Amino acid sequence: MLRELPVIFLAILLCSCGGSAPEQQFSGMLQEFVSTTLSFSPVAAAAAGYHSHNGIPLDDQIDSFSAESVRRQLEFYEGFEKRLDAKAEAGGLTAQDQADYELMRDQCRLARFELGVLQRYKHDPTLYVELVGNAIFTPLVLEYAPLDKRYQHIAMRLQQVMRLLAEARNNLVDASEIALQVAIQENDGNHDLIVGRLRETAPPSERAAFERGAGEALRAIESFTMFLQKELSQKKSDWRLGPARYGTKFAAAMGIARTPAQVLAEAEEELERTRTRMQDLARPLYGKLLPGRTAPANADALTREVLTKIAEKHATRETYFNDARRDLEEVRAFVARRGFVALPKRDNLTVVPTPEFMRGIYSVGGFNAAPPLEPKLGAFYWLTPISETWDEARTESKLREYNFHGLKILTIHEAIPGHYLQFEFANQVEPQWRRLLRAVYPNGPYVEGWAVYATQLMLEQGYLANDPAFALTFSKQMLRVISNTILDIRFHTSGMTDEQAMDLMVNKTFQEQEEAVGKLQRAKLSSAQLPTYFVGWREWLRTREAEQKRLGTGFNLAEFHRRALLSGAVTMPSLRKLLAEPPPAPSK
Repeated sequence: MLRELPVIFLAILLCSCGGSAPEQQFSGMLQEFVSTTLSFSPVAAAAAGYHSHNGIPLDDQIDSFSAESVRRQLEFYEGFEKRLDAKAEAGGLTAQDQADYELMRDQCRLARFELGVLQRYKHDPTLYVELVGNAIFTPLVLEYAPLDKRYQHIAMRLQQVMRLLAEARNNLVDASEIALQVAIQENDGNHDLIVGRLRETAPPSERAAFERGAGEALRAIESFTMFLQKELSQKKSDWRLGPARYGTKFAAAMGIARTPAQVLAEAEEELERTRTRMQDLARPLYGKLLPGRTAPANADALTREVLTKIAEKHATRETYFNDARRDLEEVRAFVARRGFVALPKRDNLTVVPTPEFMRGIYSVGGFNAAPPLEPKLGAFYWLTPISETWDEARTESKLREYNFHGLKILTIHEAIPGHYLQFEFANQVEPQWRRLLRAVYPNGPYVEGWAVYATQLMLEQGYLANDPAFALTFSKQMLRVISNTILDIRFHTSGMTDEQAMDLMVNKTFQEQEEAVGKLQRAKLSSAQLPTYFVGWREWLRTREAEQKRLGTGFNLAEFHRRALLSGAVTMPSLRKLLAEPPPAPSK
């Protein structure tokens, strides 16, 4: 989503030593890949806890998208992928090496696609706006150094905002309407971050340097907004990838041997199964929740009435955050009692408002993992506040969607036993270079699939005393997981319209209007990410079933989760191979 160890990898030395064992040579390549690719993005490197590269500090730098930087990155990824493939063809890789190979290969392909084919840096202004926000927000919230030192980094990064946004103006040739709208909104968020929280928190010793940098950055931000509004807005482009380009990205992002068409067919079949299951859950609930009323004959109408009644119990704008914090403690206690997966040994999770510059794509919430090199610095469960500018109808729509049960499901997914728990296990992966690879470049279906699977686990384990209202709400969330996949694939491969998308979300999957509008925006800003939830959920279930079959009566659910989570976020086919390996001997 990471810090002050002198983490300078010995990549050159390891790769040039003759006569070393194949696994040592491969480990050298792995170290080289992680350290070099992080050096391309100082903002991501600092967030990962990687503060210097070959003796050069990264904390005070911002990424570059100059022609030379893009060329250098493309050359690296193209050359490294060839070397990787040659190493794999030569054989001798262990199951752990093979898992790392697949992650690096997929990342090379994704990077080459983004930089060389899609060329997002030429068409998406949110890339630059969010980079600016992350560059100055990360050193504010992650205490990897004393505050005055971090503000020195912030000041130096602020001085580079003008250069980065000048590169953006030079690179951007067009943009989709939605990307323009969100970039302007998030650019305003960067402005507010600088004049608000950053200015208020600046220590006296660094205030003068901060103000110099802030002045330059604010002028650049304001100028960039004018550029977006007056110039780039006249050069519109389509956000759709098309079947061929989408298929290329989908293969690298999923890490499974199934095409978009195959996954789409699975999702549409699961959609109908889930809708039928919801009808079966809703019928007996109708009389209990709506006594004295005649149930409608139409199954969808009956389900919708029950969901509407369930949604009446929800937080207020004022209690929304406190309710999420309460839910977090409740699910933590439940998982501890049931013991189906171990809790993290440390408690370093904080519930915070989603940063303003990230609310375009995180309209509900998200998770920001602790730095894999410095996990003690903490992780963040982002919850997007309900804006004071929203009218009553819009506010009520969001609160109904994230009602008493829905907010619990969100907290389970993002925190415990979802993303937070998974990344805390991943931060135990050794050796260090393997941990970095699997944390910085995780497989999407592993990560998002675990969070969906973990929510289902809570249901299976009897959370909320097997409340059927919770089960029905979870099924509604599963409809969203499924519709995410349908939206993404159909949007990019078969020209799905906004009207068709809204019909799917509101009428067929019972989503509130506000939720559907937010998802429509997110679907146009991303590609091959929304299917990771459905693909990963199915893969986690398949993996569990395979282990149950392989181990028979020796299968233990908690042990399955422990070993699967201690692998780190590898591809799901790699996970099954790692689980089939003999478990490592206990450390002495």
